[in-house]
Amino acid sequence: MRRIQPDNIRIKMLLMLLASIGITAALLVTLYALSSLILTVPTLNVPLAWVVNNIGSGPVMIVAGMILFFVSYYMSTKWFVRDLAKIETGLQEVVSGRFDYKIHLSSRDELGRVAEGINRMADELNVYLEEITRGLREIAKGNFDTEIPEHPGSQLGEVAASINQMSKQLYQSILEERRAEKTKNDLITGVSHDLRTPLTSILGFLEVIEEDRYQDEVELRYYVNIAYEKAQNLKKLIDDLFEYTRINNGLPLEVQEIDMAQFIRQLIEESVPALEKSGMECRLEAEEGLTIMADGSQLVRAYENLMSNAIRYGASGGAVDIAVWEVDGFVLVSFTNYGEPIPERDLPFIFDRFYRVESSRSKQTGGTGLGLAITKSIVEVQGGEISVRSDRRSTTFATRFPQAKANQETKGR
Repeated sequence: MRRIQPDNIRIKMLLMLLASIGITAALLVTLYALSSLILTVPTLNVPLAWVVNNIGSGPVMIVAGMILFFVSYYMSTKWFVRDLAKIETGLQEVVSGRFDYKIHLSSRDELGRVAEGINRMADELNVYLEEITRGLREIAKGNFDTEIPEHPGSQLGEVAASINQMSKQLYQSILEERRAEKTKNDLITGVSHDLRTPLTSILGFLEVIEEDRYQDEVELRYYVNIAYEKAQNLKKLIDDLFEYTRINNGLPLEVQEIDMAQFIRQLIEESVPALEKSGMECRLEAEEGLTIMADGSQLVRAYENLMSNAIRYGASGGAVDIAVWEVDGFVLVSFTNYGEPIPERDLPFIFDRFYRVESSRSKQTGGTGLGLAITKSIVEVQGGEISVRSDRRSTTFATRFPQAKANQETKGR
């Protein structure tokens, strides 16, 4: 809107005031000049003569001048007051929300430009509000990719930006809800399948035993042994599922400072029987004095999973290499085995629930498909990260945790 200069309005009011004074003076001079002629009129002679003789010509001229001044000032400012009233009415209509209202002034002066500016502002507001309303209708229909134009430097522009942000967040919430629903359905499907498979085998062998369809005690023991192993697998699956659910439902953590080199050494000592059984050796390369803040009882479960995973799938390589080192304030721990590589297509899903790289391989190793998912949950719930890389030479799982602050300050000094 074009800026209106207040001085122009003041000058115009002053000119109208001076014009009224001039008109009043001219009329008084004219009346004074015609007074002798007016006194010759019989009907006016007597009362005028009485007023002049008893009151005086001076007071009469003053009163007449005041009356003439007010009349002339009213007549000269009548258009100005009318235009101001139209502008006031237009502003009230705009304030009440009727942005299509137009102020019609025929004058091209300052007030006319004020009216044009108000009309232009109302048009812009009306157009922008229509854009916002149209965008809201699209969002209400579910078209969350609708973008309302954002005019910078405008409060309505901030409103449009807020609506766009709200739409994006709402869309993300809906996607997350859909993903959660799909995850729940996948979980139910996976649990049902993994529970039904061993349970079906158990029932099948028990049915053979119940109906005495075995030849001798050796075959009976064979069937019982298979049913027992299937029951053990079933128990492990239930335990893993319970553990995974417990971790993801926000179990309380008992956080303490952990020396990672000592922690991993203890883990290796506990894994010696499994290593010897698989004919493997474990090599450790660790920086001393690196500490993190974590719940040791939970963290040991995660690293036990990584160790058993390296032993289970890396037996053909003959060794497990573990490294502990510090990079940019983070403590990294890696487990590397030299067995069969993980196919590249499977790497993005390796931490998903019930995901198995190869079904035949899983049958041989007896995995439940929850071990790495549990490991990932334990690491992330304590503020860490886990990653995997695999090629023809080796497969490496690595975790990263922020180094304990006290340890960082000591190293800094």
